[in-house]
Amino acid sequence: MTLGVDDSDDTEHGAQEGLFDLPPGSRHAAARVVLLTGPSGSGKTSLTRRMGLPVVSLDDFYLDGDHPDLPRRYGVVDWDSPRTWDRTAAMSALLELSRTGSAELPVYDIPTNARTGTTSLSLDGFPIFIAEGIFAAEIVEACREEDILADALCIFRPRAQTFWFRLMRDLGEARKPPMTLVWRGLNLARNEPAMIRDLQAKGCRKVRVDEAERDIRTLLLTAR
Repeated sequence: MTLGVDDSDDTEHGAQEGLFDLPPGSRHAAARVVLLTGPSGSGKTSLTRRMGLPVVSLDDFYLDGDHPDLPRRYGVVDWDSPRTWDRTAAMSALLELSRTGSAELPVYDIPTNARTGTTSLSLDGFPIFIAEGIFAAEIVEACREEDILADALCIFRPRAQTFWFRLMRDLGEARKPPMTLVWRGLNLARNEPAMIRDLQAKGCRKVRVDEAERDIRTLLLTAR
């Protein structure tokens, strides 16, 4: 149900060769992850709330705003670049959840661009959990190699709807100054088709929200 991915830039983004190597027989996964991605504002968070499954917000693995290696675009930090995201820490957390059923996760405050603490997540016996965020496609291949991948989904809806829901959410949460949010939203809408093609190339299936919900519920039933 998933495709291949070019993971050649792992070293640049902090992954280390052999980081997830374990002794033979220790790779059994008690639970597997559904990676859920798609354009910002496409409905990922509302879908996870309806599912009632344990959820990892991959956005909480953003690097702090004062990190020295953050990429910049147009004179500001390019928060849409996966280089602003701690891929290694995200993978470590997903592996721990899959194999032990619990993990300590960071809590990130987007308005201040900083981690503010940690929280504990337990799977409580669920055989499936969700990890959602715009960078989920960056770890499709790694999750497959570690045998913890249940599925990788890219959800979408019409661009005008995505733009509107994203803007209302970001304004409501005061994520950035209003004009910054408008211009960022217009830029994301313009680039959305190319973004979705890239997510598909990295191994995600393009589905509508109702299709994603149906497929995740099917996975849950067959995994029990």
